[in-house]
Amino acid sequence: MTGSKPLAGLLVVSMEQAVAAPYCASRLADAGARVIKIERAEGDFARAYDAVAKGQSSYFVWLNRGKESLCLDIKNPGDKALLERLLAKADVFIQNLAPGAMARAGFGSAALREKYPRLITVDISGYGDEGDYATMKAYDLLVQAESGLAYITGRAEGPGRVGVSACDIACGMHAHAAVLEALIERGITGRGKGIAVSLFDGMADWMTVPLLQYEGTGKNPPRIGLAHPSICPYGAFETRDGQLVLIAIQNEREWASFCAHFLDEPELPKQEGYRVNNERVANRPVVDAHIARMFASLTREECAAKLRRANTAYGFVNDCEGLRTHPALRRVTVETPNGPVQIGAPPARLSEGPRALGPVPSIGQHSAAIRAEFGG
Repeated sequence: MTGSKPLAGLLVVSMEQAVAAPYCASRLADAGARVIKIERAEGDFARAYDAVAKGQSSYFVWLNRGKESLCLDIKNPGDKALLERLLAKADVFIQNLAPGAMARAGFGSAALREKYPRLITVDISGYGDEGDYATMKAYDLLVQAESGLAYITGRAEGPGRVGVSACDIACGMHAHAAVLEALIERGITGRGKGIAVSLFDGMADWMTVPLLQYEGTGKNPPRIGLAHPSICPYGAFETRDGQLVLIAIQNEREWASFCAHFLDEPELPKQEGYRVNNERVANRPVVDAHIARMFASLTREECAAKLRRANTAYGFVNDCEGLRTHPALRRVTVETPNGPVQIGAPPARLSEGPRALGPVPSIGQHSAAIRAEFGG
């Protein structure tokens, strides 16, 4: 591992739990920042989400590598004073407690920045700190529902959950990007700034296209499973051996090649109902049924060979075993209290090579050392 650590020397204090804030902090740790994760005595509740990663939570292993764990009770005067000493030296402070909780404890973001002008504060919430929703509990699936994401996801029969914590992850990604911008700005101005990111705002940004489509047409985008609402053919078809292959036709040139080399019907694009995309979308059930017959006559491998000859974009609808064995999947190993665990590699590939990832801490693993270091 040779990747650079551009954030080395920075101190991040993160009073965090669950997914969104730990996601942001973990990426800062990957880049070399020292991240002190503050947990309750019983630990981040994400430690108990499951026990599939060598007896540990898959979420926690994924999102807490490279951090130091400090158990604090800020209702305790000594621990409150220790947190104050940590923040006096911190570059970034992240928190995702209930809105107003940190201010009531004497650690409101604006007040902290008054006291420590170089500090960058990050407040992560469900719906922001204003309005009727500010006090609403905001777990990922609830925000998927509130933001409209669940409504446009799934099949025609009803809404569906996106199968990963999309709202949490979107929020964590936005927070991470904003922290990096703030660090760049601080390098120019010498001053930190406040950042507030909510799960709802993060997903509302991702929902811009469905929102504009609704406002432009007066209709919600249809739920059509593995099809595309405005392109045809663009969807999944079953092969003779029971596999699903997803194809994507983006323009008329690709459609003509698909007809000629996969369907073996070079004249099909001239037939009514098949000529241009808008016509095919209006005729989708007939077009899809016509295409499905060819897929049903071929095995997965035969389909793949024909689709390649047609230069048609395609992908297999893999389950998790398909992902596990996928030739494009990159894995990295992180050390945990129960032994090494392989996770998906960080997406960004660096020219100097991959970075070494730090170990996942046990609850309060670094409490004694941090208390000694910061005089607590």
